[in-house]
Amino acid sequence: MTQPAEFVVFGEALTDFIRQSDGQWRAMPGGACWNVARAASRLGVPTGYAGSVSADVFGQELHALTREAGLDMRFTQQYAKAPLLAMVTSTTPPDYFFIGDDSADLHFDPERLPAGWMDQVRVLHFGCISLTREPLASRLLQVAKAGAMRNKKIAFDPNWRKLMDNPSYRILLRELLALSDYVKVSDEDLERLFPGDGNALGTLQGMAPKAEILLTLGAQGMRWIKGEQAIEQPAYKVEVIDTVGCGDASMGGWIASQLRQPDAPAQTHLQCAAAGAAIAASKAGAYAATWDEVQAMIGRG
Repeated sequence: MTQPAEFVVFGEALTDFIRQSDGQWRAMPGGACWNVARAASRLGVPTGYAGSVSADVFGQELHALTREAGLDMRFTQQYAKAPLLAMVTSTTPPDYFFIGDDSADLHFDPERLPAGWMDQVRVLHFGCISLTREPLASRLLQVAKAGAMRNKKIAFDPNWRKLMDNPSYRILLRELLALSDYVKVSDEDLERLFPGDGNALGTLQGMAPKAEILLTLGAQGMRWIKGEQAIEQPAYKVEVIDTVGCGDASMGGWIASQLRQPDAPAQTHLQCAAAGAAIAASKAGAYAATWDEVQAMIGRG
């Protein structure tokens, strides 16, 4: 029997089409929320990915990789709708757009989740473009509110994308931050979420008053913040292959550590987040590390 999921990740899974230097396109399965779910599962936490994928070749690949990652398949839905695609025309600087009118992700139905699923769950995660796409965004906000009402921890990674530059997302952002217990945000996210704000971090803290914040700083490491408390964590040194999925790996590592060793200090969870990100950077694509790999990285220092 499947062990009840302690961590459930809501949001998009998609296929990235990345334009290569020779003009060809490379298709890669991905999606920030899907990456977070895979990261946590690989770290040994019973995890469900709660999202919808298409029934075509792109969705079938995502579905198969979801199963391969050890995720609880009862949370993943499939619909005979178009796939959600991200067309990445440039990686340096980043330039992209999304294709997905009436695509499968928008048809995710919380009413189809396993009976009693919230009884065992400890953390619910939300993030990225799923929160900009209606009617999905409103459904997910309602799930978050229901979870918070039942004293479940809410994790949130805004993971800024161009679609978020609109008034309706700003309203949802405030509502979800107010519910959040864990917020992961990069320095680049802060600049884009609060443009022109000389105290963007303070603004974020004001909107998420009860949250622990994981601020990622790229090669400069990361910082844990709660109220007036702050802990610095340098980046682990690795040979960087690419940074695809590093933020998602850090989020997955941070939450997995909270669930696997709840009595550990914040510094320990921070180390797991940093190690997960470093291992992902040392591999091609959105690599999800195992618990043993993360602990070995921490042990090396």
